Amino acid sequence: MGCRTRFGHGPDAERLDDGLPDAQRGGATVLLLAIGLVFVLFGMFGAAIAAAGMAGQRAAVAADLGALAGAAQALDGDAVACASAADIVGRNAGRLVGCRLDGLDVLVTVEVAFTPLPWLTRAVTSTARAGPARG
Repeated sequence: MGCRTRFGHGPDAERLDDGLPDAQRGGATVLLLAIGLVFVLFGMFGAAIAAAGMAGQRAAVAADLGALAGAAQALDGDAVACASAADIVGRNAGRLVGCRLDGLDVLVTVEVAFTPLPWLTRAVTSTARAGPARG
């Protein structure tokens, strides 16, 4: 009576690789890596869209606060009102790109730069007006 080895090298031994040729081995790994890359790319672009939305909100807040600060100094003249607005805008991570006095109203335009992707920098602008209540 002969003894058969299950994982030996003889003609009756089982194949461990299910009989697949070498060219078909590892296909699931490549597919899994491709799916992972797609998830990473979608995540990056989702984060870029969120960064753009947050920068827009920061620009709007900086413009509103700058216009209010400028309106508080409107009686002192254009230069003083715009200097006050620029100070507040700068403290809110913005850059004052436009400021003008229209009567007692102050019109302020603010730009906020952001980096949605590591190799890409963009800017968002927002405009606000503030002045005394009319009624």
